[in-house]
Amino acid sequence: MSQNITLIATAAMGLESVVASEVKQLGYEANVENGKVIFNAPVSAIPRCNLWLRSADRVKLHVGRFKTETFDDLFEATKALPWENFITEEGKFPVSGKSVKSTLHSVPDCQAIVKKAIAEKLKLKYGFAGNLPETGGLYKVEVAIHKDDATLTIDTSGSGLHKRGYRIGQGDAPLKETLAAALIMLTNWKPDYPLIDPFCGSGTIPIEAALIGQNIAPGFNRDFTSEDWKWIKNRYWDEAFEEVEDKANYSQKLNITGYDIDHRMIEISKENATEAGLGDLISWKQMQANDLVLREQNGYLIGNPPYGQRIGDKEAAGEIYSELGKIMKKHPTWSIYILAAFDAFEQKFGQKATKKRKLFNGFIQTNYYQYFGRKQ
Repeated sequence: MSQNITLIATAAMGLESVVASEVKQLGYEANVENGKVIFNAPVSAIPRCNLWLRSADRVKLHVGRFKTETFDDLFEATKALPWENFITEEGKFPVSGKSVKSTLHSVPDCQAIVKKAIAEKLKLKYGFAGNLPETGGLYKVEVAIHKDDATLTIDTSGSGLHKRGYRIGQGDAPLKETLAAALIMLTNWKPDYPLIDPFCGSGTIPIEAALIGQNIAPGFNRDFTSEDWKWIKNRYWDEAFEEVEDKANYSQKLNITGYDIDHRMIEISKENATEAGLGDLISWKQMQANDLVLREQNGYLIGNPPYGQRIGDKEAAGEIYSELGKIMKKHPTWSIYILAAFDAFEQKFGQKATKKRKLFNGFIQTNYYQYFGRKQ
């Protein structure tokens, strides 16, 4: 296939602009909608985007979009789409769905109709009288209907892009790798500056920072569903992996440290960092936040401390914020970035944030409190 295709990089609420920036850095023009970034690109963008996008949840192939209010409309409009350009005659194509504020509100019925319409189209194309074999590559189709507007896509990623392949262990409330990467990209940290996470848990923020610091593609250590798609030439994948290797800066020195009060989390962090190939690049230390000592200037503190909801309680969380605020007040050259679901965070921290950004950590609404340091 030589013509351009339309791709959708899905994004957690509040991170659309971060994902769009990444898409543009890869050389593609992007349009932002709620929860997604849409762009036209050559087929070679499927390997590149899956390998490089740090903050996106998935990369989906956009097959078609149309208005639909009846099951007949849904069937005919789906059947009219060029499924044969993407799904091979032996391909497996399970259909998932969702419907919001739409006339066709029964998701199981919508899924069944889309499945039947695609099957009819493929049987016509490949000359099958009976059922299609569905023994080959996987093409996960989604029908998403919002206010009677249906979008049909095929997932190119497989497992969500947050699954980098390095997480051996985790704590009770792990931070998604995609969100951790976004928290770093929302700062102006450069790999020449020190970076610490006083609440590192299983090490996600320091590990993602090291990947960013050495320009290592986050998808280098995993597989993608679309690697098995015959219409994506092997050379596109080969070229994408070559680009990943060429652009990595393994000689970049880093000053990244993760701290946690729990020695078990420090051990898990070390294991995860080693699995990511970053074992010697990140320092780890068991320590509580109020024992933090900073000897350098112009550093960055990026943290996801306990919220007082899922871990501990609000009073304990407030004490942590208060102690951290007292420590960081002595270090005005440091920039501080804290993700917290605590309405009185600024009051406890003892300082109004330079900037605040609403983000979601899973289903928890949070604020990303940003304090810009005075650089020397």
